[in-house]
Amino acid sequence: MKRRVAILISGRGSNMAALIRAAAQPDFPAEIAVVISNRGDAAGLQKAAESGIAVEVIESKPFGKDRAGFEAKLQAALDARGIEIICLAGFMRLFTAEFVQHWYGRMLNIHPSLLPSFPGLDPHGQALRAGVKLSGATVHFVIPETDAGPIVMQGAVVVRDDDTPETLSTRILGVEHRIYPEALKLLARDLVRLEGDLCRTTATEQADQVMIWPVVS
Repeated sequence: MKRRVAILISGRGSNMAALIRAAAQPDFPAEIAVVISNRGDAAGLQKAAESGIAVEVIESKPFGKDRAGFEAKLQAALDARGIEIICLAGFMRLFTAEFVQHWYGRMLNIHPSLLPSFPGLDPHGQALRAGVKLSGATVHFVIPETDAGPIVMQGAVVVRDDDTPETLSTRILGVEHRIYPEALKLLARDLVRLEGDLCRTTATEQADQVMIWPVVS
């Protein structure tokens, strides 16, 4: 039985599209049951509809600072569709601690840095200003603190001397599109477990690859 997934978006839905493509494969262990946006003008809604995915809009603006009120309506929509897992894909709305706790271990997010480095806004600019040689993307479980939940999967790219936030973002976006579906696959197959603040992975190949940059000949 495939796990039923809701993707939450606020914008163009780039990672949403990657998840939809992956879930279209017959052997993928999850199905995208609905895409929900808190903005009616989110470009990702049309992409999802064109892919044959049900879409729903729950406007957050009318709720103002009443996050609990918005979440009650969102939870009702999730319950109505039997949702088991939530994937955030550019969802620009903060949740209450109560909502996050209800979905703990079942709600994923992706952030374009190698967390815990460079959480929050402008992660690519943060990485360049810090002079790191590697950056990347992280899929993690959602907790009340921003970009701080147990890490499920990461992918890295080299940071070039001539990189700008835009060029680095473009390369990392390719990594995001690869690791988010793989992380969802692990969760849907019950191959991850939470041990306190850490996420452990079972029944996966052990990798010994080492990435070093810059390379000196």
